[in-house]
Order: sequence, then C-alpha cells, then structure tokens
Amino acid sequence: SYVGMAGNYLLMMFYTTVAGWMISYFFKMLKGDFVGKNPAQVENTFGTMLSDPKAQIFWMLVVIALGFLVCSLGLQNGVEKITTVMMSCLFIVILVLIARSVTLDGASAGLKFYLIPDFAAVKKQGVMTVVSAAMGQAFFTLSLGIGAIAIFGSYIDKSRRLTGEAISVAILDTLVALMAGLVIFPACFAFGVNPGSGPNLVFITLPNVFNHMPSGTLWGMLNEMPGSRIWGAMFFLFMSFAALSTIIAVFQNILSFAQDLWGWSLKKAIVFNAVLIIVLSLPCALGFNVWSF
Repeated sequence: SYVGMAGNYLLMMFYTTVAGWMISYFFKMLKGDFVGKNPAQVENTFGTMLSDPKAQIFWMLVVIALGFLVCSLGLQNGVEKITTVMMSCLFIVILVLIARSVTLDGASAGLKFYLIPDFAAVKKQGVMTVVSAAMGQAFFTLSLGIGAIAIFGSYIDKSRRLTGEAISVAILDTLVALMAGLVIFPACFAFGVNPGSGPNLVFITLPNVFNHMPSGTLWGMLNEMPGSRIWGAMFFLFMSFAALSTIIAVFQNILSFAQDLWGWSLKKAIVFNAVLIIVLSLPCALGFNVWSF
C-alpha cells in the first residue's frame, strides 16, 4: 500500500532526471556534438550538462510530460500500444548494434571478457561478494517487475498465470541485459576504451567508442552523416526507450494508486502527480549544480 507506493515515488525522484540525460544525449549525437572530440572533451560535455540547471530541469520535464501523456491515453490505447512499439523498436535496434559491434576488428577480446568466467577474479574478490553483487543487480533490475506485475496483472484474465508471467519477465529482462552487453563490451575492446561502470560507461566511455566508428558505405549513402552519429544516436534512442518504458509503467502504478485508493479521476490523478513528481525530482536535477552542497 502506502509503503510500496513510496518506493515508486522515490524511484521517480531520480529516474526522471537520468532518463532526461538519455534523451539529451540522443539529440547531442544527432547534432554531432561529439564528432572530433577527444576523451577529455567528451567527459567535459557530460560535466557541462550536469552543471546546467536549466538543461537538467528541461529534460526532466520532457520525460515527465511524455510519461503522463502516454498514461493519459489509457491502458490499452496508450500504455500497451506505445510500450509495445517502443520495445519492438528497442529490440530491433539492439540486434542491429550487436551485428555492428561483434563484427568490429578486435571485438573477440571483448566477447571473451564478457562471456568467459574468470574464476581467478571470483576467488580474489570472494565468492560471497560476487554472489551478493549479482543478487543486488537482480533485485534492482527485477524490482520494477514486482510492481508492474501487481498493477498490470490485475488486468489480465484467468487464462494467464502470474507465475508464468513472472518467469517471462525474468527471462526477457536477462536476455535484453545480455544483448546490451554484446553491444558494449566488444566495441569497448575493439577501440581500446576502458569499459568503466555506471554513468561513466554510458555517458563518457560509449561516446568515445562511437567517435571511433567509421561510416559504413551503406549508412553513409542513407544518412550522410558520420558513423559515430548514426550508432551513437541509435544507442541513446534505445536507451531512451528503455528508460521511458520503465517510467510509463511506474507512472501507471502511481495513477492506479490514486484512482483506486482515493477515488480520483484519471485527469485529477495526472495533474496532482505531475506536479508532485516535478517537485520531488528537483533535488536530483539541481543536486549536480546549484544544490550541489
């Protein structure tokens, strides 16, 4: 009930800001903001974005507006249809990027690093440390599924079993995560870029990788832009889809909560929660700049 919903609000307090970074970087890639920049300049671009309160708030507002706009269209006409299209596009884009990444010169080293277990490293770190880290990742990536199953499962008829849906979520989540690794690690090793971790991997390491990607003849004819802009824009587009699909699902949780427990109309629930989430998101959006203290 209220404790569970508090978790949804807490997640949206930072997720809306991070999703805004994804959309911002999609447009930066399209415009060619990273073309010709060295690693230090790429890192400075990320730092400059974080230090700009107007940009942080603008992209956060874009994310919140998109999320509630989809939810306002209703469950079937909005959430279901748009999420289905986004996830289908996401899957296709990942497959294209995998095909490009694993065929790069030197990609085999990245595949070995990613897919072959290093038991010496496990022993050095400690088995329980590795298991604990893996379980932490599993909890984080699947915890959203718990809320989504509770809300969306209530709309499914008796012909579908919750256990089966839970298994499907776990399998698909793991599959997409493995596929994302097939995009990232071969490319990092092919261009001699440190894989890194966390935000640095997505917003600093990967733009450097895309900067090293040459234009393919076909892509050049179709797009008339450098390969770095094509592949970078595609990557951040699918990252934006992934982030927005999560936000739409959590927004639906929040709206269902207000409608079911408080008896509010959809319009009233959207207006109230849009304002509330904007206010709650400000500490994260401004915490990198004017509220950095």
